[in-house]
Parts: sequence; structure tokens; C-alpha cells
Amino acid sequence: MNIIRIAAKIVLQVMVLILFTLAMNALAQWLHLPIPGTILGIIVLFLLLKLNIVKLDWIEAGASWLLAELLLFFIPAAVGIMEYIPMLQNNGIQILIVVLSSTVIVMVSSGLIATRISRRKERKTT
Repeated sequence: MNIIRIAAKIVLQVMVLILFTLAMNALAQWLHLPIPGTILGIIVLFLLLKLNIVKLDWIEAGASWLLAELLLFFIPAAVGIMEYIPMLQNNGIQILIVVLSSTVIVMVSSGLIATRISRRKERKTT
């Protein structure tokens, strides 16, 4: 019975996150914002969490499940690459260079930010 309750909680939270995403997409489109609704949604959700308007418990299980299954969401995109074989044949090296360099930039910047946050937390606890 407890598993059913946990599964229902996760499904409900995922539905709330999806509805929130759809609402932010609609808002971004309605306001003609130059950023995607998904990015707007992340920013708004972050602010709502920081201001304690939305409690972490309300979305944590659903968000954790989505993160755990994140790889599944990339499979359709990876299969969709097959439609662009001619483009990859012509510009594959340039695309590979951009993908690899941007990956390195993201990894390095994420590591530096995580290190800085970790050091800041260590200073606060001592």
C-alpha cells in the first residue's frame, strides 16, 4: 500500500511540473519573450522555492524521478539525428568541435561553481 502511495505522489508531482512547464511556455509565447518557456519556468520555480511559496516537498519526489529517468528523454533526440546524415557528412567535424568544446566549458564551469559553493558552505559551518 505504501508503494502505491509513493507512486501516486510521484505521478501527481510530475503532472504538476508538466502543467507548470506548459503554463510557462504559454506565458512566454503570450508575452513574446525572447527566452523559451522552459527556461522561464526554471527561473520562476527557483524563485518560488527560494521565497518559500512552493515547498520542496511538493515537487521533490517527482523531480527526482524525472532526473533519474533523464536519459530516456534523450533517446528520441538521438534517433532523430538520423534525419540529418547529409548535414553531418558536410559539417560533422565543425559540429563535433562545438559539441566537445561546449561540453568541456560546461564541465569546467560547473566544477568551479560547485567548488566555490562547497568552500562557502565549509566556511559557514566552521
